[in-house]
Amino acid sequence: MAYKKDENFGEWYSEVVVNSEMIEYYDISGCYILRPWAMEIWELLKEFFDAEIKKLKLKPYYFPLFVTENVLQKEKDHIEGFAPEVAWVTKSGKSELEAPIAIRPTSETVMYPYFSKWIRSHRDLPLRCNQWCNVVRWEFSNPTPFIRSREFLWQEGHTAFATKEEADKEVLQILELYRRIYEEFLAVPVSKGRKSEMEKFAGGLYTTSVEAFIPNTGRGIQGATSHCLGQNFAKMFDITFENEKGAREMVWQNSWAYTTRSIGVMVMTHGDDKGLVLPPRVAPIQVIVIPVPYKDSDTTAIKGACESTVYTLNESGFRADLDTRENYSPGWKYSHWEMKGVPLRIEIGPRDLANQQVRVVRRDNGAKVDIPVANLVEEVKVLLDEIQANLLKTAKEKRDACIEVIHTWDEFTTALNNKRLILAPWCDEEEVEKDVKARTKGDLGAAKTLCTPFDQPELPEGTLCFASGKPAKKWSFWGRSY
Repeated sequence: MAYKKDENFGEWYSEVVVNSEMIEYYDISGCYILRPWAMEIWELLKEFFDAEIKKLKLKPYYFPLFVTENVLQKEKDHIEGFAPEVAWVTKSGKSELEAPIAIRPTSETVMYPYFSKWIRSHRDLPLRCNQWCNVVRWEFSNPTPFIRSREFLWQEGHTAFATKEEADKEVLQILELYRRIYEEFLAVPVSKGRKSEMEKFAGGLYTTSVEAFIPNTGRGIQGATSHCLGQNFAKMFDITFENEKGAREMVWQNSWAYTTRSIGVMVMTHGDDKGLVLPPRVAPIQVIVIPVPYKDSDTTAIKGACESTVYTLNESGFRADLDTRENYSPGWKYSHWEMKGVPLRIEIGPRDLANQQVRVVRRDNGAKVDIPVANLVEEVKVLLDEIQANLLKTAKEKRDACIEVIHTWDEFTTALNNKRLILAPWCDEEEVEKDVKARTKGDLGAAKTLCTPFDQPELPEGTLCFASGKPAKKWSFWGRSY
C-alpha cells in the first residue's frame, strides 16, 4: 500500500478497491468493472435480502431499461429531482430517433403505468414487486468506486396498498432489513431515521433511511432508503381500485432500494493500511489455508494436511480455500490475502503437523493462536463470530466518538470543522435548512440534515433551534455527506 488511511483517505480508498481485486477502472469516467471479489459480496447480501422480502410476499419482476420522455416527465417534482442525472438515447446507428429515450435513473415512471393496468379491485392488492437491476445516473462530480458511479447495481422494491397504515408498516419493515444488512452483515453501525422535507425522495410523501458515518472524512453517507410515496404517483398515473363498497379509491405506494454503495461503505469503515478487512458473514473466502514448508520438510504431508483442513471446513459450512501456488512464498501469500481482507488465515508447517495443530491468524487484530486439529471446526466458528462482533463494536465506538451534541451556531461550525456527526435541536423549517446549506458552503461541501433519528433524546421545553433561534421541534443529525 502506497497510501495510509489516516493520511490520504481518498487515494488509500482507490488503492484498496483496486489492489484487493474488487474493481477495475473502465475507460468511461464513473463506470467500473465489478470483479468477483465484489460481486460475491453483493450476491451474499442479495441471498439474505431476497429470502427476507419473499417472506413478505414480494414477487420478482424485470422492467425495461428505457422510458419515454413524456412518461418520465409525468410527475413534475420527481423528474426535476432527477433531471440533471438522466442519460438520453438520441440515435440508432446514424439515424436520429423520433423522440429521445431515457435510461432509467429509477423505475417509478417505468412501472406505474402498468400498475394502473394491473390494479382494478381491492382483490388485486397489495401489489408487491422487486427487481434486481442496474440504473444510470449521469451527471455528477468526483466519481468514487461503489460510492458515486454513473451506473450501479441495486434492488428496487415497488408496492401498492389499499391503506396508508399498510404502507407505513412496510416502510419500517424494509428499513429494518436494511439496518440488518449494514449491522449484521457488513458490521457497519447505522442510524434509522426520517429525512427532512428538503432531502426526501422527489415526489414522495416521506423518506426514511439508514445513515452511516465515515470518521476519517467526517462525512455521513446514506446507506439505503425506504420511501412512502403516498398517493402522489397514484394520482399522476391513475392507479385506482374499487373498494369493498364499490367506490373507487387511489392506492398508497412505497418504493425502497439499497445499492452496491453498501460495499464501499464497508470498505471505508473497516479497511486499514494493509488493505481490506472483511466481516466473515460477507467474505467470499472466510478462511484461507497456506502451507508453510521448510527445507527438507515433508511437503506432501503438509499439503495433505492443508487439503484435509479445507475439506473439513467446507463440509462444515465455512467458505474455505487453499493457496497452493508454488511460485509465491508464504510471506507473499500472507500479504496478498491480508490485502483481500480474508478474516482468518490458517498456516500449516512441519511443527504444526507434528503437534496435530494449526496456527490461526485473525485479519481484524493480527492475533495468532494455535488450535488442535480435533477442535478445528468449533474454534473457527468461535473466532469468526468474534471477528464479526468485534468489527461492529470497534466501528460503533469510532462512530460514537464522533457524535457531538450542540446547541448554538458557533458550536455547530466548530463541530463541523472538526469532522463531527452533529446532533442538534432544530425547528424543522425548510428555509432554515437552506440557510444552513448556504452559510456552510465551501470547498468541502455544505452541511445538511442527514436524518432525524427515530431514537430521539429528550427535548427540554424552551430548547431553541441552533440555526434560527426559534423553538426547536426535534433533534436531527447534521453534517457533510457523500
